[in-house]
Parts: sequence; C-alpha cells; structure tokens
Amino acid sequence: MHRILCLLFASLLACAASVAPASAQTPDPARDNALEAVLEDASSMAPLRTVLVARDGALIAERGYRGASTTRPANIKSASKTVMSALVGIAIERGLLDGVDQPIAPLLADRLPPDPDPRLAQVTIGHLLSMQAGLQSTSGRSYGRWVAQRDWVRAALAQPFVDAPGGGMIYSTGSTHLLSAVLAKVGGKPVRTLAREWLGPQAGFSIASWDTDPQGLHFGGNQMAMTPRSLLTFGELYRNHGRAASGAQLIPATWIAQSWVTRTRSVYTGDGYGYGWFARRIGGHDVRFAWGHGGQMLYIVPSLNLTVAMTSDETTVAGSGHLAQLHALLGRIIESQTA
Repeated sequence: MHRILCLLFASLLACAASVAPASAQTPDPARDNALEAVLEDASSMAPLRTVLVARDGALIAERGYRGASTTRPANIKSASKTVMSALVGIAIERGLLDGVDQPIAPLLADRLPPDPDPRLAQVTIGHLLSMQAGLQSTSGRSYGRWVAQRDWVRAALAQPFVDAPGGGMIYSTGSTHLLSAVLAKVGGKPVRTLAREWLGPQAGFSIASWDTDPQGLHFGGNQMAMTPRSLLTFGELYRNHGRAASGAQLIPATWIAQSWVTRTRSVYTGDGYGYGWFARRIGGHDVRFAWGHGGQMLYIVPSLNLTVAMTSDETTVAGSGHLAQLHALLGRIIESQTA
C-alpha cells in the first residue's frame, strides 16, 4: 500500500502545472480588479502582444492582444541569452565546466584565429556571460556582417579587442554564441538537447524552435522560439530559486544568486548586468529581467514573488520608446499588487 501511495503522489507531482491556476490563491477582488484595469489599458500599446502575470507560483493574469496567443510560439530574441546562462550554470554544477573563471581558449582551440591575440587567453566563461570579453561587438550594426560569415564561432573569436577582458560591458551576441559552442563541446550533444534534458523536467517548459549557424550549432543568444507560457514557466524556475514545480532542483540556487549580482552596466540604459540578467529598480522594487529585441521580456520581482512575461511585435524598432513603456507597464502591475 505504501508503494502504491508513493507512486500515486509522484504521478500527481509530475502532472502538476509549473504555474498553478489563479484559483490556487486566495482571491483578492481589489487586486484582481486593479490588475485587470492595468492590462485593459495596456491594449493601447500597439507593439504589445501578450502579458502573463504569476504571483507566489499562481497564474493570476493572462492576456493576448491583437490576435496573439500565449500558447503560440514567439521569437524571444535575446531573452534566450538568459536561457543560455541557466545552461552554463547547470553545466558547472554537473562538473562539465570548471567555473566562471575557466578560460575559453583551450575549450575552443580548434576555432581560434591562426595568429590569436594573446588577450584571448584571458577571456573566461564569466566574461562571456557578463558581456565583458573585451571583443568588438557582433550585435547592432555589426550583426549582419557577423551572421554573413561562414563560421560564426571563428568570426566571433577573431573580433579585435576594444577593451581588456573584464573591462566595460560590450553587448555582443557573439559572446553568447561562443558559450553555445562551449556547451556543445563539453556536453557532447546539441545545445537544444541539453536544454530539453536539463530544463525539460520543469512542466510547461519547451523550446519550440531554435535556429542554428552554418555548422549546425544552436544560435547562442538569439532566434529561439517558445510560447509566452513557456517563457513564464522558465522565469518561475528563477523566482523559485531553481526548483521545478515538482520540487526537483534544476538550476543551482547559488547560480541564480551569482547571476543576479551586477557585474557591469549598460552604456545605453545604465541598467546593471549580471550573468544574462539585467537589473534595475521599477515601482519601488528591485527587478531582474531578460530582454529581447522588440520587447520580449521576462521580469522577476523577488520581493513580491512576482513573475511577469511579455512579448511584443519583434519588428519593433529599438529606441522607439517601447522598452520604457514595458517597464512602466510592469510598474503599474507592481502597483496593482501592492496598493
């Protein structure tokens, strides 16, 4: 009988949703109405497509705008850099990588330029995660030229140094793509397969599609599609200190703490940046967030046990003011939950 009860309990855990339905929380009509009003007003934001809000592990709001669905995959763009950070943390925990201070040159020796800059020997896993490699950016104006190369890893490693390793923040998708190359090598499998094995135990998490480079390596830091619900579910892992809904520890709690430490700052926004996570104060609370081009956002507000996912029209032009509107929307969501 004891064995039967244990098997039944395990089955119930496996079938549990990663984010509980809103009914799992004690209803608060005032907060519910305030949040509903905020999300109704948000419909005026033309690029906005979806918003999902979870508090204390319960889904309390879910909206699609202009025909968008929270169950339809969306390109989360550079928010995928945060997923890459999680995979690196797990690889370190599993002993596949030595740690953030491990140099990358020996791991990618066969992809180095013929006459490598000596400073490449100083670039570490941590430098790539925090965008402090010192290499010229492959993002922004340089992005098209970089992805037109036949070998993106070699091209990223061949970029000239514009700062010392460990210097200022140089946002570069090439840095995260190098992490993809590292993970594929030490993991011995495609990175999407590693993600499925390592993060898949979180019920509701799934990567619908993920582009690859000319060598078949999954694109570290861009072109990853998942449903907004899956994005929220991934955020819940971080909100819950790396524990899945089943209680399994998928991401080390210590890695999450390390990832959220500000190690540098964006020259464009002044926001702090850790290992794949931005940091700023919104609505009177410290917030950590993943940010993808066009307004693909994942916000964690630890003090409120709040997780918010937002997706937007991916063609939205950077600098259009939409990012500021999304931050403001989060501020109003926070206010609705604290008033």
